[in-house]
Amino acid sequence: MARQADEAAGATPPTRGALVYDPATGRVGEFRGSVAYATLRPLGGGPVWQADPERIRPATPAERISAGVRAANGRTRDASALPHFDVSRPPLPAGCETCAGLAEQRDYARAQFDGSKETDFNVLLRHHQRQEHRT
Repeated sequence: MARQADEAAGATPPTRGALVYDPATGRVGEFRGSVAYATLRPLGGGPVWQADPERIRPATPAERISAGVRAANGRTRDASALPHFDVSRPPLPAGCETCAGLAEQRDYARAQFDGSKETDFNVLLRHHQRQEHRT
């Protein structure tokens, strides 16, 4: 442990933007700068924190992946980042052939009591409408 501290003390500070591990908090952060302490920002954003610059070290590949997955999961839990659809009402076709075809296939799936396929066609129809009709 003392050897690691000696190596860290003699090492050059990380470059701005490098991912480092802070053992005091057990978190990976993006190195933002150092004066008397290191300023770190969590992956995916959030409040910065301060760490002892002599104790931080480069993050391992496993720590980087774990921090990236945690940040991605945080984004999906953020309700404001997700599109808001009233799923109780299926999308209505906008009048083009593609819309009509997707709505027809959705209606067929509904008639066959295939809720999964019906949902798939609702998603495809909404995606098409966002891309082609800007709705």
